[in-house]
Amino acid sequence: MKVVVAYSGGLDTSVILQWVKETYAAEVVAFCADVGQEEELDGLEEKAESTGASKCHIRDLREEFSKDFIFPMMQANAVYEGTYLLGTSIARPLIAKHLIDIARSEGADAICHGATGKGNDQMRFELTAYAMEPNIKIIAPWREWDFKSRSDLIKFAKEHGIPVPVTAAKPYSMDRNLLHISFEGGILEDPWREPPEDLGVMTKPVSETPDESEYVEISFEKGMPVSVNGEKLSPASLMISLNKMAGRHGVGRVDMVENRFVGMKSRGVYETPGGTLLHNAHRAMESITMDREVMRVRDSLIPEYARCVYNGFWYAPEREMLQAAITESQRFVTGEVRLKLFKGACNVVGRRSPFSLYDENIATFEKDDVYNQADADGFIKLNALRLRVLANSSQKRY
Repeated sequence: MKVVVAYSGGLDTSVILQWVKETYAAEVVAFCADVGQEEELDGLEEKAESTGASKCHIRDLREEFSKDFIFPMMQANAVYEGTYLLGTSIARPLIAKHLIDIARSEGADAICHGATGKGNDQMRFELTAYAMEPNIKIIAPWREWDFKSRSDLIKFAKEHGIPVPVTAAKPYSMDRNLLHISFEGGILEDPWREPPEDLGVMTKPVSETPDESEYVEISFEKGMPVSVNGEKLSPASLMISLNKMAGRHGVGRVDMVENRFVGMKSRGVYETPGGTLLHNAHRAMESITMDREVMRVRDSLIPEYARCVYNGFWYAPEREMLQAAITESQRFVTGEVRLKLFKGACNVVGRRSPFSLYDENIATFEKDDVYNQADADGFIKLNALRLRVLANSSQKRY
C-alpha cells in the first residue's frame, strides 16, 4: 500500500508519517505545498525522510495560490462572520488539489491529512479530494488513533525521536501561508484571556510599530491587484511586499470566536497583514467604479461565497457560479488606491480610476447646474407612497 501524506513538518504530520507507516504497513510519500511558510520549509525533505517517508515532494505553489485563489476571493470581498479573511480556508483546496495530483502520479492507494475530527480542515481537504477522485481512500488519523490531545503527540514524538517545533509550554497550533498565520489551542482556548503580545509572527505589536505613518498605493486591473507604489509585481511578490509593509505597522491582527462547520465555536487569533490592505483597498476601488445596484447584488453574495470557502466547497458548482458573477462585476474595477498605515490602522486616503463614476459636478455642495434639488421632493413622495397607504389603513403601526 502506498499513501501520500499532506506534510508540514509540524507536530501532527510528523507523528502521522510514522503512525501511518506502522499502522498500515504502508510506503509513505510526503507532500508539502509551499504556500508561503518561509523558514518552516528549511530541511523539510530530510526531516520527512528521517521520520519515515520514502520521498518528499515539495511544490512551490505561491504564485498559483496568490493568482488563482487569494485574488479571486479578494474580488468577492469574502469575509466570514464579518471578521475572518479566510486565510487558512483558502489554502486548503489548493493543497488538496496537488495532493491528489501527486497521488495520481505516484500510483498511490490513499491520501492522508492531519486535520482533526473537530475542525474545518477535514472538510476542506476531503471535499476537494472527492470532487477530483470520487473513489479515493482517505486516511484521517485524528478520527482513527487513540491519541486524545496534542500532549499525547508530543509524548509519542519524544518516544520515537521525532523533532517537533512545539513544546508543552507553548502548544499552539499554527498555520502560515502568504495570506495569514493562525494560532489556536493552548491558552487561547480561554476566550477571556488576552493573547500574549509576542504571539505575532507576521505583524509587530502596536507598541513596537513606527511613530511615523507610511503611505502605500495599490493598483488594480479588473479587481485584481497588479502593482504596489507603481511597481508591477507578480501575485506572490505583491503579497510578500504588502505583508512586510502592513506587518511593520501592526496591521491585520484579529482575535475572534467563530462558528465551525461541524457545529462548535472556536477561538482563533489571526494575522492577515497584506490581505487586510488588499481588502480595504479593493473596497475603496469599487466605491468609485461600481454601480450602486451591482454592488448591492454582489454584496448579497458575500456571505454565501465566504461560506463556500470556509466550509470547503471551493470546487463546487455553486462557488463557480458565484465566481462568474463576481468576475463580471469587476469589469471596471481598475485604478489606484492610497492607504495610510499607522499604529495598527489601515485607512483609505485616496482613490482614482479612469472608470470612475464619481462626478464632482454632481456631488458638490457648492452651486451647480446639474442637480435640481427640488426634484428630490417627488422622489421622496413616491418612495413614501406605500408607507403613507399603511399609515392611512387599519394596518397603521405607529
